[in-house]
Amino acid sequence: MNRRPVLLLLSLGVVAVAAGALLAHLLGAGVKLQSGTWLPRPRTLAEFRLQDMSGRDFDLQNLHGHPSLLFFGFTHCPDVCPTTLATLAQLQRQAALPAAEVVFVSIDPERDTSAALHAYLGAFSDRFIGLRGDRTALAPLLKSLNAIAVREDLPGGGYTMDHSATLYLLDSDGRLVAVFSPPFSTAALAADLHRADAARRL
Repeated sequence: MNRRPVLLLLSLGVVAVAAGALLAHLLGAGVKLQSGTWLPRPRTLAEFRLQDMSGRDFDLQNLHGHPSLLFFGFTHCPDVCPTTLATLAQLQRQAALPAAEVVFVSIDPERDTSAALHAYLGAFSDRFIGLRGDRTALAPLLKSLNAIAVREDLPGGGYTMDHSATLYLLDSDGRLVAVFSPPFSTAALAADLHRADAARRL
């Protein structure tokens, strides 16, 4: 019996399996999320420069070396922001993704001073990172994440901010790998973060 055709078929089968595994890895297959969407490929963010609550510069390099959960909001937000921050604080306490940092980016630079951010975030967790910057500084990050932040004037002279309520998961290279949309469930988010961590995609 000629073994060459058999060996050739076996070799082709091994190559096909390896190629399939590589493609599955590149497309993010295997990370099935209950409450969000895993991107087919990580998305690189644009360079940006904001300030943290101590006034130090914070840029893309500060997002490297650990996964991050990033959320846009403002301290005068009546509902979505405090609810989301409470959920993130609970996830942090549960160590759903132990190495992750929670990053809150203010989209209201007129009112959200460093002191205001520090007091606001401190009510949820003293480990949260608060960032701020003017509209020009915020623009690259907002655009990279397809997020919106629009001022809405109110009767009587006040205003509020209409903004994306999405939660963004970044990997250790500061790339967007998954998005979560409200309403958020602590249990579902925790399960998703454990799953992503176990898949070694962060």
